[in-house]
Amino acid sequence: MHVHFRVHGSGKKNLHGDGIALWYTRDRLAPGPVFGSKDNFHGLAIFLDTYPNDETTERVFPYISVMVNNGSLSYDHSKDGRWTELAGCTADFRNRDHDTFLAVRYSRGRLTVMTDLEDKNEWKNCIDITGVRLPTGYYFGASAGTGDLSDNHDIISMKLFQLMVEHTPDEDSIDWTKIEPSVSFLKSPKDNVDDPTGNFRSGPLTGWRVFLLLLCALLGIIVCAVVGAVVFQKRQERNKRFY
Repeated sequence: MHVHFRVHGSGKKNLHGDGIALWYTRDRLAPGPVFGSKDNFHGLAIFLDTYPNDETTERVFPYISVMVNNGSLSYDHSKDGRWTELAGCTADFRNRDHDTFLAVRYSRGRLTVMTDLEDKNEWKNCIDITGVRLPTGYYFGASAGTGDLSDNHDIISMKLFQLMVEHTPDEDSIDWTKIEPSVSFLKSPKDNVDDPTGNFRSGPLTGWRVFLLLLCALLGIIVCAVVGAVVFQKRQERNKRFY
């Protein structure tokens, strides 16, 4: 899917928002709190976010992120969707004087998102993740949302292309209309936190992580103390032999 879009407005610095969402969902779009569409959706969402709702974030905006949902997850606007984000990147697409484009490609479980924002007719990698399972037969769509601060969000065109892909016999035997949207990840998307480079990395220290770190540190101190005591005692015994 190639999307020709434009986000523009008179607001400066952070005095604008909120952004655009591109959707591939089981149901037709309905009004809701997630960039103008409903929450707890089934399918794929790509968010082009221009406003940092979380004041503690190190993420540089505008920011593009992706989310896959089977209806069980809720998008948290207060954290800019950080807990359900699979991957993302910083992308300066707002108030450009030239055309801006986004390309989304999905093939055999691999999802890639690329941008053309520099007026160079070149695609720049933004997101590349594997293990994504999306059914066929869903709806494509786009929505936008604003709050007290606003912008203009223009979708100029959305062009869809069918990829010719060879499937294995096992893949051909699957009824792709009935699978649940999912992602095979080595770690939970909730571990994703901000990175100034625009990429995702491991999350903050949870209570269990802090406990394990403290336990390891305590064991290390005990081992060092025992070793030190043994070494000190042997030196004392050796000194007694000389005197």
